[in-house]
Amino acid sequence: MELLASSELPLCEESAGGPQELPLKSLGVGGTALDLSGQSLSLDSCAALAKRLERDVRLAELRLSDCMLSEEGVKLLLQGLCANTVIKCLDLKGNNIRAIGAEDLGKLLQQNKSIRRLILEWNNLGMWEDSFSVFCDGLGSNHFLQHLDLRNNQINHQGAGELAMALKCNSSLQGLDLRWNNIGLLGGRALLNCLHNNKTLEKLELSGNNIPSDILKAVDQAIEHNQERQNTLKENQSRTQTLSREINILKEEKTKQFLDLMSNIDKQRNEMYRNSRTSAVRIGQLQEVLEERKSVVNSLRAKLQMAEAELALSKQKVHDLGELLSQAKIEASTMKEELRKEHEESAEQEAKIFRDLTVVKEKNLLYQSKVDELERKCRTQQNQMFELRQELTTTAAELKLRAVQAEERLESEKKRFHQALEDAEVLRHREVKHTSRHMEESERSLQERIQRMEAIRIGLEEELSREKASAAAERLQREEELQKIRNFCRSEEQQRSSHVEEKLRVMTQSRDEAQSHILQHKQAAGELQAKNYQLNLEIERLKRQIEGLHQDLDEREREKVAEVSKVKVELQEQIGHLLAEQTAQEGLKEKIAALERQQKVQLNNHRQAVLDKESEIASLLEKLRLKDTEISRMRDEEAQRASYLQNAVLSYVQSCSLGALSSKK
Repeated sequence: MELLASSELPLCEESAGGPQELPLKSLGVGGTALDLSGQSLSLDSCAALAKRLERDVRLAELRLSDCMLSEEGVKLLLQGLCANTVIKCLDLKGNNIRAIGAEDLGKLLQQNKSIRRLILEWNNLGMWEDSFSVFCDGLGSNHFLQHLDLRNNQINHQGAGELAMALKCNSSLQGLDLRWNNIGLLGGRALLNCLHNNKTLEKLELSGNNIPSDILKAVDQAIEHNQERQNTLKENQSRTQTLSREINILKEEKTKQFLDLMSNIDKQRNEMYRNSRTSAVRIGQLQEVLEERKSVVNSLRAKLQMAEAELALSKQKVHDLGELLSQAKIEASTMKEELRKEHEESAEQEAKIFRDLTVVKEKNLLYQSKVDELERKCRTQQNQMFELRQELTTTAAELKLRAVQAEERLESEKKRFHQALEDAEVLRHREVKHTSRHMEESERSLQERIQRMEAIRIGLEEELSREKASAAAERLQREEELQKIRNFCRSEEQQRSSHVEEKLRVMTQSRDEAQSHILQHKQAAGELQAKNYQLNLEIERLKRQIEGLHQDLDEREREKVAEVSKVKVELQEQIGHLLAEQTAQEGLKEKIAALERQQKVQLNNHRQAVLDKESEIASLLEKLRLKDTEISRMRDEEAQRASYLQNAVLSYVQSCSLGALSSKK
């Protein structure tokens, strides 16, 4: 009620005629909905409410059913709603909206972008064709309205044609209610034809419009096709969204894996650089030790040259020094062998690492190519599904149109035959032989038409076989295109592999600078194997999804074949009906004669009833005349009595005044 109280005050202030006499108890407000149903709104209240609606941002639903709105009031309210961007539901039921209101509603639909549901039941929008065409133009240009209620609006077949033109342009309307109007056969055909272009209308109510049952069935079938199409579109959208999400997840994981590989490679390079620096430092230390030992050997040699005179005394010392030199040489040789072994091991480890890296990169490239192929296959399959559905809808529509045309021809022939029967009954007393010849000719023409229908049926079957052959040819062409795309992908993979080989050659040039630890490489290889296993699992899951899509396509093809068989059965049933109607025409002659006799009897009864009613009306008029004479007589008597009373009162007053005067004297 707070929203209502806040909106009541501006209504009282802005209206020119003072406060609006709308009690708060009569207005039902729930949340963001305003209900004024059954309230008689004046022109001032409509103007104030329109100004309020122009700047209100809280109301989502407005109900104005049975408010006895005038044309000017409706115009003001709709002008206010043109600027509103919040209201989703508008109810104008039972307000006798006519020409000006219909034009204003068309302008509202052209300008407003928020209304999703519009209720216009029990109005007179279809009485004026020009204004209703403006309304239909607004509906055609609107792309936001979803549900429209036009029950009991006196819409004829011309208005239905205008609605059909609007529905061809409209792409947002999902539900349309046209019950209890005067659409008829032509309007039903126009609406059926517009459904071939409109693929978003999921609900269309047409009962109570004098539309034949065959057209209603065709409309229901078209609406069912639209519903199936919308459901398949939603399913395809959901599937594409899930596939795109999974592909994005795979891409993110691949990027993460690639970044992890690059980070591991950088770490390995840093470690190799550190190991090379440490090995260089060790080699320098060993060289310094060797130089020191060489200097020692040189000093010993100098001492030997200086101590040649003391050879006899220092033999033992020389022998000891020789042993020391031999040990030093042995240690130097062992150090060289250890360095050589370390170099060989590091080279082997580097080769293993590069082999693992090449294998991992090749696998990643293979996985990426497989994912790209799967994406292309999914897109091609989606395009194929869409084209097949379009072909199914077009073929079904063509078959239905041909069936409708055949039924129309039959109806026209029935009408002509009935006309011939009537002419024959009028002239049967004079030209019996002529009528018999005419009947024989009509039977022959019907037989010829039945033969023509059979020929049409055979032609339809041939067209179906041709369409099947064309579909098979298109499938072969698509398979050839897929083979070409695969060959192109293989060539691209070869180019990528050559590019990767060049990169590997560049990497092999720096293998002399690398030394790494075996445990870290084993751990990295295990992690890569686990990631490859996960990628294999994801690829298998995608393959299963593709197999499911193939199964869906097969099911759709089976449904197409079943629909074609149904159409064949329907055509055979129609031919049987034609034969039954041909046999039932003789019975219809007798029924027509009986109906004419019943009509004559009913006319006689009606004339007698009219005469009785006229006599009753005359007697009632006589009674009314007698009652009028009695009432006039009673009025005269009452007037005489009133005059008598007036005279008596005057005489009494005069006598009283005379008595008072005499007593005073």
